[in-house]
Amino acid sequence: MDIIGFLHKLADSLAKTRHGFLAKLDAVVTGRKIDDSLYEELEELLILHDVGAVASAKLISELRRLVRERKVLVGQELRPLLQEIIAKRLGERSEIALQAGNLNIMLIVGVNGVGKTTTIGKLAQHYREQGLKVMCAAGDTFRAAAAQQLEIWGERAGVPVIAHAIGGDPAAVVYDALHSARAKQVDVLLIDTAGRLHNKANLMQELGKMRRIIEREAHGALREVLLVVDATTGQNALSQTKEFAEIVPLTGIILTKLDGTAKGGIVLAIKEEQRVPIKLIGVGEKAGDLRPFDPVEFAAALLA
Repeated sequence: MDIIGFLHKLADSLAKTRHGFLAKLDAVVTGRKIDDSLYEELEELLILHDVGAVASAKLISELRRLVRERKVLVGQELRPLLQEIIAKRLGERSEIALQAGNLNIMLIVGVNGVGKTTTIGKLAQHYREQGLKVMCAAGDTFRAAAAQQLEIWGERAGVPVIAHAIGGDPAAVVYDALHSARAKQVDVLLIDTAGRLHNKANLMQELGKMRRIIEREAHGALREVLLVVDATTGQNALSQTKEFAEIVPLTGIILTKLDGTAKGGIVLAIKEEQRVPIKLIGVGEKAGDLRPFDPVEFAAALLA
């Protein structure tokens, strides 16, 4: 998919969020002078659309400043200002950077049901199509379906998958995958993990053991610890980000299922409250629908 095609896809994917938000936004600002009551209504509107209290307050504070500086007088002129502010507050585009000629390891974390295994499969196919040697490790040994699903994706992409018996030690899977990846001169190793947040102690122990083995056996090769969250869960996505950030240092977020939600405002809440960059977004079922997150594109698709 070319960039123009993707921009159309992104705009379509945010349609549910945009239509609900913009209709209410227009109703709030049309024919209104800009005063405190208007700002209060806008802040309530942002919170209702999953932007979150913290992010909403900061957006409105920035909006007040711009209105004063640019001497904006009527409510209808606020939409382009909001678009500008949202793009700015989401920060610079943050992409996954690989080191050429070296093993690049990505530890993929997230609760069950967010599309974690599917996302790994899409990443595997993407890097394989770029001509890189890719391997996957089925580190979620708790669910039989996780390893089976990953193996199906591996077959589609022509990528080997290292897996052990259900109930085995996830760290042993990682150990075997690391040695196999180095022997085969693999460029990218994608490691799936369990997502049982109801038992944080076990999950923390598992992830900690995996990290120690990676550092011992392939020091410096862990490039990313990426959290997969489901955009359709709204504020639950924010709470999951908080929970996992306490368990393991996150380098980025992959936000899936943006095409099926009216809760796209969660992007702002996550970025503002957790300071973890959103690196990839999923806007469809195909591998090509997993793309780098661009704040300017997102703001334009949301408010254009």
